[in-house]
Amino acid sequence: MTPAVLAIDGGNSKTDVLLVATDGSVLASVRGPGASPQHVGVQRCLDALADLAAEATSRAGLPVGPPFAVHTSACLAGADLPREEHELRRAMRQRGWSTSVTVDNDTFALLRAGTDDGIGVAVVCGAGINSVGVAPGGRTSRFPALGRISGDWGGGSFLGQEALWWAVRAEDGRGAPTALLPAVLAHFGARSTAEIIEALHFGELPATAVHELCPVLFEVAEDGDTIATELVDRLAEEIGLLATVTLRRLELHDAPTTVVLGGGVLTGAGRRLLPDIRRRCAKVAPEVDVRIVEAPPVIGAGLLGLDRIGAEPAALRRLTGADPRPVELRG
Repeated sequence: MTPAVLAIDGGNSKTDVLLVATDGSVLASVRGPGASPQHVGVQRCLDALADLAAEATSRAGLPVGPPFAVHTSACLAGADLPREEHELRRAMRQRGWSTSVTVDNDTFALLRAGTDDGIGVAVVCGAGINSVGVAPGGRTSRFPALGRISGDWGGGSFLGQEALWWAVRAEDGRGAPTALLPAVLAHFGARSTAEIIEALHFGELPATAVHELCPVLFEVAEDGDTIATELVDRLAEEIGLLATVTLRRLELHDAPTTVVLGGGVLTGAGRRLLPDIRRRCAKVAPEVDVRIVEAPPVIGAGLLGLDRIGAEPAALRRLTGADPRPVELRG
Protein backbone atom coordinates (compact mmCIF):
# COMPACT_ATOMS: atom_id res chain seq x y z
CA MET A 1 0.00 0.00 0.00
CA THR A 2 1.28 3.45 -0.93
CA PRO A 3 0.11 6.18 1.46
CA ALA A 4 -2.04 8.89 -0.06
CA VAL A 5 -0.19 11.89 1.38
CA LEU A 6 3.22 12.67 2.77
CA ALA A 7 2.42 15.74 4.88
CA ILE A 8 5.25 17.99 6.06
CA ASP A 9 5.14 20.98 8.39
CA GLY A 10 8.68 22.33 8.42
CA GLY A 11 9.25 25.09 10.94
CA ASN A 12 12.35 26.91 12.11
CA SER A 13 12.59 24.92 15.34
CA LYS A 14 10.91 21.59 14.50
CA THR A 15 9.64 19.51 11.59
CA ASP A 16 6.56 17.29 11.71
CA VAL A 17 5.89 14.58 9.14
CA LEU A 18 2.74 12.49 8.69
CA LEU A 19 1.92 9.60 6.41
CA VAL A 20 -1.80 9.73 5.67
CA ALA A 21 -3.91 6.98 4.12
CA THR A 22 -6.65 7.55 1.55
CA ASP A 23 -9.30 7.29 4.27
CA GLY A 24 -7.61 10.05 6.32
CA SER A 25 -6.10 7.79 8.96
CA VAL A 26 -2.58 8.57 10.16
CA LEU A 27 -0.21 5.71 9.38
CA ALA A 28 2.83 7.24 11.08
CA SER A 29 3.93 10.50 12.65
CA VAL A 30 7.51 11.66 13.22
CA ARG A 31 9.04 14.87 14.56
CA GLY A 32 12.57 16.10 13.92
CA PRO A 33 14.56 19.31 14.28
CA GLY A 34 13.91 22.38 12.17
CA ALA A 35 15.36 22.32 8.67
CA SER A 36 14.32 25.61 7.09
CA PRO A 37 15.85 25.97 3.61
CA GLN A 38 16.71 29.57 4.50
CA HIS A 39 18.91 28.36 7.34
CA VAL A 40 20.42 25.11 6.04
CA GLY A 41 20.02 25.38 2.25
CA VAL A 42 17.69 23.50 -0.07
CA GLN A 43 19.67 20.27 -0.35
CA ARG A 44 20.28 19.85 3.38
CA CYS A 45 16.63 20.69 4.00
CA LEU A 46 15.54 17.99 1.58
CA ASP A 47 17.99 15.47 3.04
CA ALA A 48 16.52 16.05 6.49
CA LEU A 49 12.95 15.76 5.22
CA ALA A 50 13.78 12.57 3.31
CA ASP A 51 15.23 11.02 6.48
CA LEU A 52 12.03 11.83 8.39
CA ALA A 53 9.85 10.49 5.58
CA ALA A 54 11.86 7.26 5.50
CA GLU A 55 11.54 6.93 9.27
CA ALA A 56 7.79 7.43 9.01
CA THR A 57 7.41 4.74 6.32
CA SER A 58 9.51 2.37 8.41
CA ARG A 59 7.35 2.99 11.48
CA ALA A 60 4.25 2.38 9.36
CA GLY A 61 5.63 -1.04 8.40
CA LEU A 62 5.93 -0.03 4.75
CA PRO A 63 8.84 -0.32 2.33
CA VAL A 64 11.12 2.66 2.81
CA GLY A 65 10.72 4.84 -0.28
CA PRO A 66 10.89 6.82 -2.35
CA PRO A 67 8.21 6.97 -3.44
CA PHE A 68 6.79 7.74 -0.04
CA ALA A 69 3.21 8.61 -1.08
CA VAL A 70 0.95 9.47 -3.97
CA HIS A 71 1.20 13.19 -3.14
CA THR A 72 3.61 15.30 -1.10
CA SER A 73 2.14 18.31 0.68
CA ALA A 74 5.03 20.32 2.11
CA CYS A 75 4.39 23.50 4.09
CA LEU A 76 7.72 25.05 4.99
CA ALA A 77 9.07 28.03 6.87
CA GLY A 78 11.51 29.68 4.53
CA ALA A 79 9.31 29.12 1.48
CA ASP A 80 8.35 32.78 1.56
CA LEU A 81 8.46 33.71 -2.12
CA PRO A 82 7.00 31.96 -5.20
CA ARG A 83 10.48 31.36 -6.64
CA GLU A 84 11.50 29.58 -3.43
CA GLU A 85 8.40 27.39 -3.59
CA HIS A 86 9.14 26.61 -7.25
CA GLU A 87 12.74 25.61 -6.49
CA LEU A 88 11.71 23.37 -3.60
CA ARG A 89 8.88 21.78 -5.60
CA ARG A 90 11.23 21.02 -8.51
CA ALA A 91 13.84 19.53 -6.18
CA MET A 92 11.27 17.29 -4.45
CA ARG A 93 9.97 16.06 -7.79
CA GLN A 94 13.51 15.19 -8.85
CA ARG A 95 13.89 13.04 -5.77
CA GLY A 96 10.79 11.04 -6.68
CA TRP A 97 9.04 11.33 -3.35
CA SER A 98 5.58 11.12 -4.94
CA THR A 99 3.66 11.43 -8.20
CA SER A 100 2.67 15.02 -7.42
CA VAL A 101 4.12 17.69 -5.11
CA THR A 102 2.88 20.97 -3.68
CA VAL A 103 5.04 23.35 -1.65
CA ASP A 104 3.53 26.22 0.34
CA ASN A 105 4.61 28.50 3.13
CA ASP A 106 3.89 26.93 6.53
CA THR A 107 1.28 29.61 7.28
CA PHE A 108 -1.04 27.96 4.74
CA ALA A 109 -0.94 24.79 6.86
CA LEU A 110 -2.04 26.81 9.88
CA LEU A 111 -4.93 28.29 7.90
CA ARG A 112 -6.11 24.88 6.66
CA ALA A 113 -5.79 23.32 10.11
CA GLY A 114 -7.94 26.04 11.65
CA THR A 115 -10.76 26.19 9.08
CA ASP A 116 -13.21 23.80 7.47
CA ASP A 117 -12.29 24.77 3.92
CA GLY A 118 -9.03 26.72 3.98
CA ILE A 119 -10.82 30.04 3.43
CA GLY A 120 -9.93 32.97 5.68
CA VAL A 121 -6.81 34.56 7.16
CA ALA A 122 -3.99 33.09 9.21
CA VAL A 123 -1.42 34.96 11.27
CA VAL A 124 1.51 33.02 12.68
CA CYS A 125 3.82 34.39 15.36
CA GLY A 126 6.58 31.96 16.24
CA ALA A 127 10.25 32.65 15.69
CA GLY A 128 9.06 35.10 13.03
CA ILE A 129 5.75 36.62 12.01
CA ASN A 130 3.68 36.19 8.85
CA SER A 131 0.15 36.24 7.48
CA VAL A 132 -1.65 34.68 4.52
CA GLY A 133 -5.22 34.71 3.32
CA VAL A 134 -7.32 32.71 0.88
CA ALA A 135 -10.61 33.97 -0.56
CA PRO A 136 -13.42 31.89 -2.05
CA GLY A 137 -12.30 30.99 -5.54
CA GLY A 138 -8.68 30.58 -4.47
CA ARG A 139 -7.34 34.14 -4.65
CA THR A 140 -4.52 34.55 -2.11
CA SER A 141 -2.78 37.31 -0.20
CA ARG A 142 0.62 37.02 1.42
CA PHE A 143 3.64 38.98 2.60
CA PRO A 144 7.34 38.37 1.84
CA ALA A 145 8.04 37.87 5.57
CA LEU A 146 11.79 38.30 5.25
CA GLY A 147 12.29 40.36 8.40
CA ARG A 148 12.98 44.05 8.67
CA ILE A 149 13.78 44.38 4.96
CA SER A 150 10.20 43.41 4.13
CA GLY A 151 8.62 45.63 6.78
CA ASP A 152 8.09 42.96 9.44
CA TRP A 153 7.78 43.73 13.16
CA GLY A 154 7.43 40.98 15.71
CA GLY A 155 8.08 37.30 16.17
CA GLY A 156 9.64 35.58 19.16
CA SER A 157 13.24 36.19 18.11
CA PHE A 158 12.58 39.88 17.44
CA LEU A 159 10.80 40.35 20.77
CA GLY A 160 13.58 38.58 22.64
CA GLN A 161 16.11 40.93 21.05
CA GLU A 162 13.97 43.90 22.06
CA ALA A 163 13.80 42.68 25.66
CA LEU A 164 17.58 42.32 25.79
CA TRP A 165 18.09 45.71 24.07
CA TRP A 166 15.99 47.53 26.65
CA ALA A 167 17.65 45.65 29.53
CA VAL A 168 21.13 46.58 28.30
CA ARG A 169 20.22 50.24 27.93
CA ALA A 170 18.54 50.34 31.35
CA GLU A 171 21.74 49.02 32.90
CA ASP A 172 24.20 51.33 31.11
CA GLY A 173 22.13 54.51 31.40
CA ARG A 174 21.16 55.00 27.76
CA GLY A 175 17.57 53.94 28.38
CA ALA A 176 14.75 54.22 30.86
CA PRO A 177 14.58 51.98 33.94
CA THR A 178 12.65 48.79 33.29
CA ALA A 179 11.88 45.58 35.16
CA LEU A 180 13.15 43.78 32.06
CA LEU A 181 16.70 44.25 33.41
CA PRO A 182 16.41 42.07 36.54
CA ALA A 183 14.16 39.61 34.69
CA VAL A 184 16.68 39.13 31.87
CA LEU A 185 19.57 38.77 34.32
CA ALA A 186 17.61 36.21 36.35
CA HIS A 187 16.70 34.24 33.24
CA PHE A 188 20.33 33.78 32.25
CA GLY A 189 21.69 33.62 35.79
CA ALA A 190 23.95 36.58 35.01
CA ARG A 191 25.23 39.39 37.23
CA SER A 192 25.27 41.94 34.41
CA THR A 193 24.13 42.26 30.82
CA ALA A 194 27.82 42.42 29.84
CA GLU A 195 28.06 38.70 30.71
CA ILE A 196 25.15 37.92 28.40
CA ILE A 197 26.50 40.08 25.58
CA GLU A 198 29.93 38.43 25.72
CA ALA A 199 28.45 34.94 25.89
CA LEU A 200 26.36 35.65 22.78
CA HIS A 201 29.27 37.33 20.99
CA PHE A 202 31.68 34.45 21.57
CA GLY A 203 29.11 31.74 20.86
CA GLU A 204 29.01 30.50 24.44
CA LEU A 205 25.26 31.09 24.22
CA PRO A 206 23.56 30.23 20.92
CA ALA A 207 21.90 33.14 19.14
CA THR A 208 18.60 31.29 19.54
CA ALA A 209 18.85 31.77 23.32
CA VAL A 210 17.58 35.31 22.85
CA HIS A 211 14.25 33.83 21.70
CA GLU A 212 13.85 32.46 25.24
CA LEU A 213 13.31 36.03 26.46
CA CYS A 214 9.96 36.32 24.69
CA PRO A 215 7.93 34.71 27.53
CA VAL A 216 10.00 36.75 30.00
CA LEU A 217 8.82 39.88 28.21
CA PHE A 218 5.18 38.82 28.58
CA GLU A 219 5.63 38.07 32.28
CA VAL A 220 7.16 41.50 32.92
CA ALA A 221 4.38 43.16 30.94
CA GLU A 222 1.79 41.29 32.99
CA ASP A 223 3.28 42.92 36.11
CA GLY A 224 2.73 46.37 34.61
CA ASP A 225 6.20 47.43 33.43
CA THR A 226 5.73 50.34 31.01
CA ILE A 227 8.32 49.35 28.40
CA ALA A 228 7.36 45.68 28.36
CA THR A 229 3.67 46.58 28.13
CA GLU A 230 4.33 48.89 25.19
CA LEU A 231 6.15 46.10 23.34
CA VAL A 232 3.37 43.59 23.96
CA ASP A 233 0.71 46.11 22.92
CA ARG A 234 2.71 46.83 19.78
CA LEU A 235 2.69 43.10 18.96
CA ALA A 236 -1.11 42.98 19.28
CA GLU A 237 -1.31 45.99 16.98
CA GLU A 238 0.94 44.32 14.40
CA ILE A 239 -1.01 41.06 14.43
CA GLY A 240 -4.22 43.04 14.03
CA LEU A 241 -2.68 44.96 11.13
CA LEU A 242 -1.58 41.80 9.34
CA ALA A 243 -5.04 40.31 9.71
CA THR A 244 -7.05 43.38 8.76
CA VAL A 245 -4.88 44.33 5.79
CA THR A 246 -5.28 40.79 4.48
CA LEU A 247 -9.04 40.86 5.06
CA ARG A 248 -9.30 44.09 3.07
CA ARG A 249 -7.05 42.88 0.26
CA LEU A 250 -9.26 39.84 -0.27
CA GLU A 251 -12.52 41.73 0.35
CA LEU A 252 -13.40 39.39 3.20
CA HIS A 253 -14.22 42.13 5.69
CA ASP A 254 -17.90 42.56 4.76
CA ALA A 255 -18.98 38.95 5.37
CA PRO A 256 -18.56 36.27 8.03
CA THR A 257 -14.96 35.07 7.92
CA THR A 258 -12.29 33.46 10.06
CA VAL A 259 -8.91 34.65 11.32
CA VAL A 260 -6.80 31.87 12.80
CA LEU A 261 -3.77 32.49 14.99
CA GLY A 262 -0.87 30.15 15.67
CA GLY A 263 2.83 29.80 16.33
CA GLY A 264 4.67 29.33 19.60
CA VAL A 265 4.27 32.93 20.79
CA LEU A 266 0.50 33.05 20.27
CA THR A 267 -0.20 29.55 21.57
CA GLY A 268 1.93 30.28 24.66
CA ALA A 269 2.13 33.52 26.61
CA GLY A 270 0.61 35.42 23.69
CA ARG A 271 -2.83 33.92 24.33
CA ARG A 272 -3.53 36.89 26.58
CA LEU A 273 -3.47 39.07 23.45
CA LEU A 274 -6.53 37.35 21.99
CA PRO A 275 -9.19 39.83 23.28
CA ASP A 276 -7.18 42.80 21.98
CA ILE A 277 -6.62 41.15 18.58
CA ARG A 278 -10.34 40.29 18.34
CA ARG A 279 -11.24 43.89 19.07
CA ARG A 280 -8.89 45.22 16.42
CA CYS A 281 -10.15 42.78 13.78
CA ALA A 282 -13.80 43.44 14.59
CA LYS A 283 -13.35 47.14 13.84
CA VAL A 284 -12.68 46.20 10.21
CA ALA A 285 -14.69 42.97 9.90
CA PRO A 286 -17.64 42.98 12.34
CA GLU A 287 -18.54 39.33 11.63
CA VAL A 288 -15.02 37.95 12.03
CA ASP A 289 -14.30 34.86 14.12
CA VAL A 290 -10.79 35.08 15.61
CA ARG A 291 -9.48 31.87 17.09
CA ILE A 292 -6.23 30.22 18.17
CA VAL A 293 -5.59 26.96 16.34
CA GLU A 294 -5.21 23.98 18.63
CA ALA A 295 -4.55 21.37 15.91
CA PRO A 296 -0.92 20.80 14.88
CA PRO A 297 -0.22 22.61 11.59
CA VAL A 298 0.97 19.32 10.07
CA ILE A 299 -2.70 18.31 10.13
CA GLY A 300 -3.31 21.31 7.87
CA ALA A 301 -0.58 20.11 5.50
CA GLY A 302 -2.27 16.72 5.42
CA LEU A 303 -5.67 18.27 4.73
CA LEU A 304 -4.21 20.32 1.89
CA GLY A 305 -2.83 17.09 0.46
CA LEU A 306 -6.16 15.28 0.76
CA ASP A 307 -7.85 18.29 -0.86
CA ARG A 308 -5.40 18.04 -3.74
CA ILE A 309 -6.09 14.37 -4.46
CA GLY A 310 -9.85 14.78 -4.13
CA ALA A 311 -10.33 12.74 -0.96
CA GLU A 312 -13.80 12.01 0.37
CA PRO A 313 -15.23 14.31 3.07
CA ALA A 314 -15.09 11.44 5.56
CA ALA A 315 -11.31 11.26 5.08
CA LEU A 316 -10.98 14.97 5.79
CA ARG A 317 -13.06 14.62 8.95
CA ARG A 318 -11.00 11.66 10.13
CA LEU A 319 -7.71 13.50 9.70
CA THR A 320 -9.13 16.67 11.29
CA GLY A 321 -9.90 14.68 14.43
CA ALA A 322 -6.55 12.87 14.50
CA ASP A 323 -4.11 13.24 17.37
CA PRO A 324 -0.81 12.30 15.72
CA ARG A 325 1.41 12.40 18.83
CA PRO A 326 4.63 12.37 16.81
CA VAL A 327 7.64 10.27 17.71
CA GLU A 328 10.40 12.82 18.24
CA LEU A 329 13.80 12.11 16.74
CA ARG A 330 16.90 13.82 18.03
CA GLY A 331 19.70 15.12 15.87
